[in-house]
Amino acid sequence: MSPQRATFLGFAAILMWSLLALLTVASGQVPPFQLAAMTFAAGGTIGAVWVSGSGTWHALRQPWPVWLLGVSGLFGYHALYFVALRLAPPAEAGLLNYFWPLLIVLFSGLLPGEHLRWHSIVGALLGLAGTVILFLGKGIAPALDYVAGYSAAFLAAFVWAGYSVLSRRFAGVPTAAVAGFCLATAVLAALCHLAFETTVWPGTTSEWLAVAALGIGPVGAAFYVWDIGVKRGDIRLLGVASYAAPILSTLFLVLAGFAEASVTLWFAALLIAGGGLLAAKDMLRRKER
Repeated sequence: MSPQRATFLGFAAILMWSLLALLTVASGQVPPFQLAAMTFAAGGTIGAVWVSGSGTWHALRQPWPVWLLGVSGLFGYHALYFVALRLAPPAEAGLLNYFWPLLIVLFSGLLPGEHLRWHSIVGALLGLAGTVILFLGKGIAPALDYVAGYSAAFLAAFVWAGYSVLSRRFAGVPTAAVAGFCLATAVLAALCHLAFETTVWPGTTSEWLAVAALGIGPVGAAFYVWDIGVKRGDIRLLGVASYAAPILSTLFLVLAGFAEASVTLWFAALLIAGGGLLAAKDMLRRKER
């Protein structure tokens, strides 16, 4: 596969993840762990069919650190993300979650041989300013009503950033292994659902379709094409393109009527995305060269 095609597949993952908030809200009142179990079962099945057809089952034989990182990253992030969108306004929670590209830049600067630059720090401060504007736009008292949901969204960003940066240690792990991570995550989510939640099935055809779309796209195919993109494509270009996700996610929510198109919301989205682009300045300069 050419680097150009792999990069294009990575772009497809970013687009699918931009629909994650919209589809999660459209899925109705399905509890977070149950939703994770349903969608990862679908995503894992897609991967299992692909692995079976390509005869790459051996890719699932990985050391336990690989499994620990893969399952904890997928399960931890999505459990927190689904909780956030159930407990807080979706647009605001989604923007807080999209701190993960910025955090990836900051965390990468702490790796051996790397260091943080001034523009990374300023970018982080811009993202923080966007967060403050979100809360001020809602009002301090209303924002405190959703503190649990906002906290879950923020923690989800840290989990995904940590998972993404630590994955660099296992760059040689084949993409087929992601199918095993998805199926293991589905089982773990199902166990948590049985232990902590009451089952609530989607109530309408549109809600069922939203759950199916989640399993096929953002919680399914996106993981596989992203893995291909970051391992075989232009990872710097993909990293910069990720900062379009908060803008696209907010736009989709507004167009679907799940969020109000306020000046405060868009200003916060621009600050968070702009802060991420500034933090990724080195990536842009290397790409130009």
